Amino acid sequence: MERIEEKVTQKQRKFDGVVIDVEHWQVQLPDGYSALREVVLHKGASAVIPLDDKGRVAMVKQYRTPIERVTLEIPAGKLDFVGEDPLACAQRELREETGLCASKWRKLVALRTTPGFCNETIHMYLAQDLSQGVQELDEDEFLNVEWMPIGDVVAMILAGKIEDSKTIAAVMMAWEILRREQA
Repeated sequence: MERIEEKVTQKQRKFDGVVIDVEHWQVQLPDGYSALREVVLHKGASAVIPLDDKGRVAMVKQYRTPIERVTLEIPAGKLDFVGEDPLACAQRELREETGLCASKWRKLVALRTTPGFCNETIHMYLAQDLSQGVQELDEDEFLNVEWMPIGDVVAMILAGKIEDSKTIAAVMMAWEILRREQA
């Protein structure tokens, strides 16, 4: 088997941001040559697919400035600090964005969003046994909550109407888990 790993030989900070930091990493390639890697550093995030006992998902509709349009997504948010418990983050984000609390939580996956240039990991959970509380949006957060049957969300994904990767992954995983449990 041929060696394919790269060895990081130097890191240089290029940008310190609110959500991301950017570094240039010099790496030694398997053939001995060197190359530059531009790396985006992110604290990580958690996302939740809140599923009620009627098979409906609480989705959030919000405007996403980088793509200049409204999206339909599952509730999610970034970790407050490196090392924060991802489940605690998921519970907080679910409560803040939808006002929901859940008594049953299942970890779906820790998704590496774009490992070609970014270290972001989104920890994704299925939340069930929901109860409604009060929504607690951040002061710069504007969104609407929409309840949809999970089958309709899957149909929208398959039709290309939902493009958000965390939503696609979480919904399709939950759909498969539910299918297997009902078999």
